[in-house]
Parts: sequence; C-alpha cells; structure tokens
Amino acid sequence: MTTVGLDIGGTKILGAVVEEDGTILARGKRDTAAEDPTAIVAAAADLVDELAGDGDVEAVGVAVAGFLDRERERVVFAPNVSWRGESLRADLAALVRLPVVIENDANAATWGEFVHGSAKDVDDLLFLTIGTGVGGGVVTDGQLLRGAFGMGAELGHMRVVPNGRLCGCGIHGCLEQYASGTALVRSAQHLVASGAPEAAVLANRCGGDARTLTGRDVTDAAMQGDPAAVGLLAELGRWLGEGVASLAAILDPEVVLIGGGVSQAGALLLDPAREAFTEHLTGRGFRPQARLLLAELLDDAGVVGAAALARDLVRTGR
Repeated sequence: MTTVGLDIGGTKILGAVVEEDGTILARGKRDTAAEDPTAIVAAAADLVDELAGDGDVEAVGVAVAGFLDRERERVVFAPNVSWRGESLRADLAALVRLPVVIENDANAATWGEFVHGSAKDVDDLLFLTIGTGVGGGVVTDGQLLRGAFGMGAELGHMRVVPNGRLCGCGIHGCLEQYASGTALVRSAQHLVASGAPEAAVLANRCGGDARTLTGRDVTDAAMQGDPAAVGLLAELGRWLGEGVASLAAILDPEVVLIGGGVSQAGALLLDPAREAFTEHLTGRGFRPQARLLLAELLDDAGVVGAAALARDLVRTGR
C-alpha cells in the first residue's frame, strides 16, 4: 500500500510518497505561509496532488508542529503557524479527496522510528529529538501515547531545575533549556564571549563574534577533537541522560532513541548520556536497563511516520 506523508513546519512543508516497507519513492516541498492557514492547506493539497500523480495513493498522513485535539481533527494551537482551532483534517481531505490522518510531528517521527527505524523490534519506546528544542514521543505496548486530551508526551517540557531558565513555554527549568541544540549554542557563545583560552577553536570558527556561532560549529569542532566543544556536548549529554532516567522511572521503555540535529555528534553525545542515565536510573543494578540508541530515519522520520499512520487509517479506520 502506497501513502503520502507530509510534515508541516513553520517555514516549509515536506512531502513524500512512501511504500509499505518505508521506502520513499518521491519527494516534494512547498513553502509554509505561516500567517495564512487557508494558504497552508492549499499548498499541502497541491503537494499531495503533485506527489500522487496518477499513482495508486490510498491515504495521506500529516505531521504537524502543534497541539492537536484528542480526536485528531483539529490543530488546537501551533507556536510557529497561525493555527488556532483549525479543522485541518476535514479541510485537507475535502481538497485531496483521500482519507487523511493528522498527528503531532514528534509523535509521527516516533511512529516512523517504531515502524521502520531503530525501534522496529520493540513494543515500548521513548524517543527524544534534540534540535532547537527537545521534542519526542512515547510508544507503550505498541501504541502511541497521546494522553487524555491528545497533548501528551511533551518531553522537553519536563521540569528538571526548579526556578531554572525561563522556557519559551512560560515555565522555568524545562529539560529543553539544558539539553537542546539551543542550550548547546548558548553555552558555547558564553564560553567564546568570556575570552577563555580554551575557547580559541570555537572563536576562530565564528571569527570572534560569538553571536554567529552555530550548533553545527560546535559539533564539527568536537568531532575534530576540540576539548572545549567535546566538553560542551558532554554537558548536554549528561543533562539528557538525567532526564531520560526520570522518564524511564515512569515509562520503563525497552529502547530510548536520540534523534534530531545534535544527534549527529554520535558517541560524543550518546556516551555521556548513557553514563548519566545509568548513574541516575532508579533501581540501577537490580532491573533491566533500556538501550540508548541513535535514531535511524533522521529528517525523514516525520514523513515516513505520517505515511505509516495513514496506512493504519486505511486498514483499521483509525
């Protein structure tokens, strides 16, 4: 069965035609008119038409960067798109004349990894994406965790530091303020701005202007052996591992996947995360311990997961 997966973000709409085994047959992209909900739906429908062509596409799955209602009919709120109670599922289905399913983008990516990625051999999964923020999702007993109101698994907004850094969500001390790509860049910029000798490599990368330093700069420097950059990634990894230990005490996953842009650092991030996870895990030494692995699908996880959810919709009606 062939389905289309879309991933609608604040600046672009990514799309793909996906086979039953997760193989991507075709790709497409449109810009997101973030201030015009009607234009977004029209662009998404146009992309579906382009991707479907004369092919045998049976349904469309849409990954959305926002909060959805429990029934997966409406986008209740999206921070980077002017969606407020938008009936996305019905509006898009009316244009493409195909069954449509919508899902939070982090949940869709989690489902992609669960069905076709690094976690396809397990039933209980915790997935964290480390990028600008910290996103993620949970699969328990083979089912996505959505919560009573459809807004569960906001993993990056677990509070880890009372009265800590102010988060964009309005709460102080969220995990993503310490374990995200944004947190990594903030720490690196502070180091460069301090003029410390150990920041010389990073300072050279940004020409001495700490404001232009990027997460890619830090990761590249670390992968080339710069001790300061390695230390910054290790600090982020420790925060991540501690957060995962708290989540594991509640969810008891078999596998914890780490994805997102910062995960490209590989062992430089994963090794300190594993160490901190083991150190802070409740009952360590007397219980099975989840495996911490890197995600496999990378930027394709959202569209592949959305397409897989569309396939489920056709087969089960939900």
